[in-house]
Amino acid sequence: MRRDPKAEGLRWLEQGEADRKGGQLLLEGGSYHLACFIAQQVAEKALKAFLYAQGEEIVTGHSVEALCRWAAEYDPEFETLRPEVAPLDGHYLPACYPNSVPDSIPARIYNRAIAVEALQMADRVLELVRRKLREDL
Repeated sequence: MRRDPKAEGLRWLEQGEADRKGGQLLLEGGSYHLACFIAQQVAEKALKAFLYAQGEEIVTGHSVEALCRWAAEYDPEFETLRPEVAPLDGHYLPACYPNSVPDSIPARIYNRAIAVEALQMADRVLELVRRKLREDL
């Protein structure tokens, strides 16, 4: 049975918001690399929330930049947001896997400033998606 698009979008948004709270805990605990990974996940889930709410039935991919381009097909504000948040894609794998960081590990190279910036980017995506989904209520 197909879910109501708006309800599915809100479901994905709720998970993104829950993940954002976890990202804050990771930041406060000094797990900066994981906070960056979660920031990417938050933005990805928020963008997928928007796309599901538009009636998309299958939303695949993990790239924040690509999902913003897709969302911009429905609303041009996402094209404006895209260059601001596309750097989150750089945290998808490097923040988690030692083989993505030659001669080091993610836990050593990420710092608080990088994590704060990543979470702020995720917040911009969340805020836009929240606003867009509320406009449709």
